[in-house]
Amino acid sequence: MKICAEVSLYPQKTNKASEIINDSLEAIKTSGVEYEVGSMSTHLHGEEGAVWRSLMTMFNTADKEGEVSMVVTVTNSAHN
Repeated sequence: MKICAEVSLYPQKTNKASEIINDSLEAIKTSGVEYEVGSMSTHLHGEEGAVWRSLMTMFNTADKEGEVSMVVTVTNSAHN
């Protein structure tokens, strides 16, 4: 099954937020999911397991730098 996710990462208590977000996106480049980066969120779409793993990878990558909040919306409706 294919799913779509909209994800926003919010690194806390840092002056390197953009760097942390970019590192998290770099970490999923070879994940097999397609993604589109927007100004406030990133849209992921692909096979269910790959999308869930990518979300976890993004969070874990950001977590290495300190506190982070992540907001995710997931849907199983078709991506246009």
